[in-house]
Amino acid sequence: MSTSPSLDADQARTRLHELTVIDVRTPAEYASGHLPGAFNVPLDRLGHAVPALREAAGRGELLLVCQGGGRSGSARAQLAAHGVTALDLAGGTSAWASRGHALDRPEGAAAKAVWAMERQVRLAAGSLVLIGLALGLLLHPAWQLLSAGVAGGLVFSALTNTCGMAVVLGRLPYNRGAATGPDLDTTLTRLRGGAEVAAETGARG
Repeated sequence: MSTSPSLDADQARTRLHELTVIDVRTPAEYASGHLPGAFNVPLDRLGHAVPALREAAGRGELLLVCQGGGRSGSARAQLAAHGVTALDLAGGTSAWASRGHALDRPEGAAAKAVWAMERQVRLAAGSLVLIGLALGLLLHPAWQLLSAGVAGGLVFSALTNTCGMAVVLGRLPYNRGAATGPDLDTTLTRLRGGAEVAAETGARG
């Protein structure tokens, strides 16, 4: 067992054959490129997946992955609250790809990648702040409360290591519409089923 809660990309690549990789991004992000053999369990569905993840963790270590490391850290904390231990990938899928390691994509996945959730959140938050300021100047000062609300939400997000805006954005159709991959129930059934996917990953490694 690892003594650190995180692995870097090279450590994860070396140990990939012995890890069960859980990608906590949205289905669309997952379809745009994920670690070989990774299961997609979106962060906002993690609670539903706890029993299957507990079973998988009983067979070997879990490695949680997102785009940059933030959501996987949050997922690790959520699982720890349920008594399930896991590792997370430092720097996420971005760090993995930057080291030149291969990414898999579901067969038939669109070539155009969806924006990473962190980038979507920055765009949405920035846009709402600008809209609040503009409407406050043009229509009524009370509109500036929109900008203040977004700022307060970002502070709360940093303090709690959660992001309500990411949860909302993750439910939009373009983030949920990865019809090329398995649905969550199928994924959880495979997680309960054992190590055949891990064995397939090891063969590729």
